[in-house]
Amino acid sequence: MTDHFPLLVPGATAYGQVEVTAPFDCAVIATVDTGGSAAVETALQTAAALHRDRNSWLTAEQRIQVLSKTADIMQSRFDELAVEAAREGGKPLVDSKVEVARAIDGIRNCIEVLRTDHGHEIPMQKNAASMNRLAFTTREPIGVVVAVSAFNHPLNLAVHQLGPAIAAGCPVIIKPAEDTPLSCFRLIGIMREAGLPESWCQGILTSSRDVATQLVTDQRVGFFSFIGSAGVGWMLRSKLAPGTRCALEHGGVAPVIVAEDADLDDAVPLLAKAGFYHAGQVCVSVQRVYAHTSIARALAERIAEAGRNMKVGDPTLPNTDVGPLIRQAETDRVDEWVQDAIGRGAELIGGGNKPSDTTYEPTVLFNPPDDALISCNEVFGPVIQVYEYDDIDQAIARANALEVSFQAAVFSENIDTCMYAFKHLNGSAVMINDHTAFRVDWMPFAGLKHSGYGVGGIPYTFRDMQIEKMMVIRSPLL
Repeated sequence: MTDHFPLLVPGATAYGQVEVTAPFDCAVIATVDTGGSAAVETALQTAAALHRDRNSWLTAEQRIQVLSKTADIMQSRFDELAVEAAREGGKPLVDSKVEVARAIDGIRNCIEVLRTDHGHEIPMQKNAASMNRLAFTTREPIGVVVAVSAFNHPLNLAVHQLGPAIAAGCPVIIKPAEDTPLSCFRLIGIMREAGLPESWCQGILTSSRDVATQLVTDQRVGFFSFIGSAGVGWMLRSKLAPGTRCALEHGGVAPVIVAEDADLDDAVPLLAKAGFYHAGQVCVSVQRVYAHTSIARALAERIAEAGRNMKVGDPTLPNTDVGPLIRQAETDRVDEWVQDAIGRGAELIGGGNKPSDTTYEPTVLFNPPDDALISCNEVFGPVIQVYEYDDIDQAIARANALEVSFQAAVFSENIDTCMYAFKHLNGSAVMINDHTAFRVDWMPFAGLKHSGYGVGGIPYTFRDMQIEKMMVIRSPLL
């Protein structure tokens, strides 16, 4: 018997229903109510009314209590949350457990930033115009937050959007990915169980893209948080109501430079894990590796060998390393891109096959041409390309050639090489002797160029969801 998740909009009537299937075996695991235009209007009316009524705002103490209890409940259901996230999203259980641990830590991080939240004093009495005045700022919730989330980290991404909104005191409405709404809806349920009034956090799967656009672009929205594809994110930003602030997190085609003096024993496991983790469905997955000619083939062969040693299969089993892609169509697309590269002259070093309709082997391609689909687009699959280079400036130029820019990496035993690459690589972060997918949730996480807008990371999102409000006091005694 499958689970059923109702519309999480108080007072709204469901428009229809969708089935949620497990990406590994396509089995139906749940049904979820959808909301139409009327449900979106109800959600917006409710959230806007809460923000307007300043007497009803949740105090900082209440928010801390809700978040603290939320973390405690999540910890008590750790294994259940991990298994269900693995089942709905396809991320192997070992990695889904890491996601749940991160999500719990993220909720606690929201408490930390809330406890230390403060304004600051503005200097006065510095000239004739500012005499007899004292000025300082406080912080207030920006208004209604609308969040649209992606499929690849169904619990932790929801934490990154809902947690800061609740911490900042904003009523929030979230539309999770239709492929993976269950972890998000479970999180909302846990928050309500922890004492959050239902109206402060609403969840909805919309009946159509037009209805989703209605939700996002409404003039009552104070802040829009988007995690997903660049095409959708930039389109929605272009339609936002005047005054709506936003943050967009898209993907990249993460570049890595491996110098001739790099420690391959150290680098290979990191690169393989970060390229094949969650079947490559991570916005900063290792994809393009530019390796010096003297070590490039050896590096490619060693990454391929690491991939061959990874078990591909059912994500809910404890020994699975690589699970399915989110949809069978994505598995077919990845294979088409691999075959396109091979047809254009790339050498297949390892992988390149579909063990099943929903899974793809960890794959390594050697020297695909720069105009191959897989060289200039985010593959979002378990494929790593290794390219030879003779001169590091050539490698940097190729790494910087695309209209995406997120996290990059360089491996070298020479600090000057690392500093040179850090200075010249496009990216909001450059990892030294580490992979591109490194992240802790309190650090800034920002896509540049086509890869995004604004800065993610829990403290930064929390700040974005507030306004700074200044008080100026004039007194002859000052």
